[in-house]
Amino acid sequence: MEQLIAFIKKYNFILVFTILMVTSIVLIVRTTYYQQSMVLRWNTALAGIWYGNVARVDEYFALKEENDRLAKENAYLRAHQAESYVSYTATSFEINDTTYNQRYTFTEAQVIKNSWAQKNNYIMINKGKRQGIARDMAVMSPQGIVGVVVNCSQNFATIMPVLHMSSSNSVKVKRIGTSGTLKWNGRDYRYASVTDIPTTHKLVPNDTIITSGIANDFPEGIPVGYVSDITDDHGNGFYDITIRLATDFNKLSHVYVIQNRFREEQEELTNETINEIQ
Repeated sequence: MEQLIAFIKKYNFILVFTILMVTSIVLIVRTTYYQQSMVLRWNTALAGIWYGNVARVDEYFALKEENDRLAKENAYLRAHQAESYVSYTATSFEINDTTYNQRYTFTEAQVIKNSWAQKNNYIMINKGKRQGIARDMAVMSPQGIVGVVVNCSQNFATIMPVLHMSSSNSVKVKRIGTSGTLKWNGRDYRYASVTDIPTTHKLVPNDTIITSGIANDFPEGIPVGYVSDITDDHGNGFYDITIRLATDFNKLSHVYVIQNRFREEQEELTNETINEIQ
């Protein structure tokens, strides 16, 4: 208490001056329209800056939730694209069920473990058998092809990505429709190779490579990469093609697991056909 009294005695002139100045400002603002509008303008500007900063902080902490929401929405939209359906035109087909002819469904998942610097890499996601994930299902990112599911537990699954020496996928050149095979040489995660494209077909840099849809896993038309180098050194009638992968595996965070709802039917028919013609 004594210290407070000593402080007031020491700075009484400054305190009186401050009180009088604040009182004068308040009286001027309350009785003069111009000063009042200026103060309100300053208050509005300061409040805008404050709430803007608060909003940016809130946005930052809400990014994960927003990313999850967008991933689920993208999965829904992809499942309802025309490429995910089988068209039936026969008039005798009478089942009126809009989901019956849907060939592909998409389940979003989060990447929880990822490698890209090894010769044989793998990815783990936070979805498994309980969420409908199964072996041999195709996996893509928002940018393009990722790989194939190779193992599942109840709540997790592992994926063999295209960044694996044993990975092999059927692809084609979007512009001309010529099919080839996607391989990885175990070096740079940004690039892969495409083989089996005949030299009789003209390729140009930046040609888009997409999934062919020939196999029973990936739908046709998913981006794979873009031609960066073309050589014909072996004289065997096929190009050696290097492509820049569409998916950045170093930044992979969300993926879509693709279910081909007709896969078992297709494989059963294929096996029956092979047995009959042998």
